[in-house]
Amino acid sequence: MEKGASSKSGAVQYQAITGPDEEDKIFKSVSRDFFDMIVIDECHRGSAADDSAWREILEYFDNAVQLGLTATPKETKYVSSSTYFGEPVYTYSLKQGIEDGFLAPYKVVRIDIDKDIEGWTPPPGMTDDLGQAIEQREYNQKDMDRILVLNQRTKLVARRIMKYLNATDPFSKTIVFCEDVDHAERMRVALVNAAGQLALDNPKYIMRITGDSVEGKAELDNFIDPESKFPVIATTSELLATGVDTKTCKLIVLDKTIASMSSFKQIIGRGTRIDEENNKWFFTIMDFKKATELFRDPDFDGEAVVIYEPGDDDDPVPPDPVEDDPEPDDVEEPPGVYKVRVSGVDVNIIAERVEYIGPDGKLIMASYKDFSRKQIQKEFTSLDDFLNRWNSAAKKQALIDELEEHGIVLDNLATEIGKDYGDFDLICHIAWGQPALTRKERANKVKKRNYFTKYGEQARAVLTGLLDKYADEGIATLESAKVLRLDPFKTIGTPVEIINTIFGGKEKFESAIQELEQELFKKEESA
Repeated sequence: MEKGASSKSGAVQYQAITGPDEEDKIFKSVSRDFFDMIVIDECHRGSAADDSAWREILEYFDNAVQLGLTATPKETKYVSSSTYFGEPVYTYSLKQGIEDGFLAPYKVVRIDIDKDIEGWTPPPGMTDDLGQAIEQREYNQKDMDRILVLNQRTKLVARRIMKYLNATDPFSKTIVFCEDVDHAERMRVALVNAAGQLALDNPKYIMRITGDSVEGKAELDNFIDPESKFPVIATTSELLATGVDTKTCKLIVLDKTIASMSSFKQIIGRGTRIDEENNKWFFTIMDFKKATELFRDPDFDGEAVVIYEPGDDDDPVPPDPVEDDPEPDDVEEPPGVYKVRVSGVDVNIIAERVEYIGPDGKLIMASYKDFSRKQIQKEFTSLDDFLNRWNSAAKKQALIDELEEHGIVLDNLATEIGKDYGDFDLICHIAWGQPALTRKERANKVKKRNYFTKYGEQARAVLTGLLDKYADEGIATLESAKVLRLDPFKTIGTPVEIINTIFGGKEKFESAIQELEQELFKKEESA
């Protein structure tokens, strides 16, 4: 028997069997040996505190095997994961998860803003937007959006986010982590303005999802649902940092000062999910606040270690979590906190650099094209070797997955070279200098040949549709049976009807796909 702290799979919730009064503690109405095993997810939270209501339950059922699960063990003056649960019996690093294909690799776009890096000192006698005198001192990156609000900075960040999305996919699920709720709302407004027509056409394209926003929280399920297109961009402070399964999130933006390693791990974890059905294999981190310096900390992706967080010493023991409560920091700034808000101060990006995770799990600062060329040439001895393996592969995606294990994410290359080029042309062009054709150019060449004449009318319609899908989306879509459930195929028949009736069975259908791929990637066209 397995019970835990979550009810997502029908398990018993802590809250359901206890309360502040003795009569609420219904867990005492059953035998101490009622459970054989208790699984505690996120065990670094309430369960780790000595005076937690949850600890009382665990101690009552101390005859059961108790298994604590956490990605971020915690050791503070008030909360200790190891004191109660002991040393970890099994650990699994992010690097290992990426190598095994369970977690998504990532790239980091680090962006420096002049007023953050160089600092900003107001001219003598300058007042803020409310006419209040501004303290004469130098404001730096840690002050931005906590003490000092430069409206032009917010707009600059929003424009840079939209520039990236428009250059890749403007419908990539995106989380923007801000300093607080006030910052999250200002960022939402700035993003709406930067998105322009996209936001005008779709009012829920950008939403603020924070603990105090009833409207935003109501859209949380839609944001994390792979089948729901909107919202696309969520601005938040802490609410989306933990416990939210955002499988299709492809962009995480950090405009938030993050000193806590456990918080950083939780935030990065929002992007590490892989969603094969929706072609989500990697994600991007855009960092405006140097938060990703924590990647260089040896504790980031080593063995699971206890993280001591000094700031927690000054904090009271937090209340036991209630399911619908916002995260502790995800609330409006307390009364009396005055932010200096200034319009009209010119703000500029002074540096950008892109880093990629390499096969050793460390970030690579060198040119990604140069890195990819070396890795591809290590994997394939020559262009002919690559062509032979590509053409003989029953599924091209398997070869692409193999390259990803060596740190080569072809979508990253497409961002640099051009998103209209397919995986085949990116590899041949980067590694061996071959002229590249776009996916559309390759598809059109196949359409002009007499290749289709041996098929019946309906089969030709299916193959033509698959070529169009390849031109729009790439090889992964061509090789996915899921594509037959989409337009234009669903007007021809069900996937079963297409495979069995039109093509004469699964084996013949797969053979037709392989032959179509051979036509797409003929050797003479790659030279």
